[in-house]
Amino acid sequence: MVKGKGFCDLGFAKVDLDRFRRRGFPEVVYCPGKTNEQIVKITRELIRHKQPLLLTRLEEDKFISLKNHFPKLEYNPLGKIAYQGRKSVKKNKFILLLTAGTADIPVAEEAYITLKVMGERVTKLYDVGIAGCHRLTENIKILRKAAVIIVVAGMEGALASFVSGLVSCPVIAVPTSIGYGANFSGLSALLTMLNSCSPGIATVNIDNGFGAGYFASLINK
Repeated sequence: MVKGKGFCDLGFAKVDLDRFRRRGFPEVVYCPGKTNEQIVKITRELIRHKQPLLLTRLEEDKFISLKNHFPKLEYNPLGKIAYQGRKSVKKNKFILLLTAGTADIPVAEEAYITLKVMGERVTKLYDVGIAGCHRLTENIKILRKAAVIIVVAGMEGALASFVSGLVSCPVIAVPTSIGYGANFSGLSALLTMLNSCSPGIATVNIDNGFGAGYFASLINK
């Protein structure tokens, strides 16, 4: 790294070492498309500069290989996300993480680990979709105490609008690729969330649990 530039040039990657100071969280390693050797070199650089580590969309076989280089590395197999180091848990309000169905949990777990590494208090309510609204309304007190709510939903993605109509806090909608043919791998859920008539909803990309967790933490600051 050339002093003062704020990044380390590895040839194949320019690791942004200034992002931790600039945004409050370091560069995150998106693993698909990268070789094991590239992931190892990027990871080593982040650890060398004492930055919390988050590796998203990491397959388990690659994690096992990385664990040989970085013994302290932890892994969430549902979210396919590896991590090392975290901020101390904040004393401010908690972030609520909801899924419409059980099949949406892997995306939610990516958001959950992101939030934990960023030092957030998180409460989870899984499988509370609109096909059985009583499962959600039974927890209305929890919903109304949350500072931010992340709603992870596939199929038609209607849960985000329903939740937003019940609470005063910001809602982050995460469409998932879960659903039958006309779901179009999450496109129908994405369009529903973008076209919601309930104000106060921000929608991230399909299956982007990391993006939702990151944004929720910024709001909760």
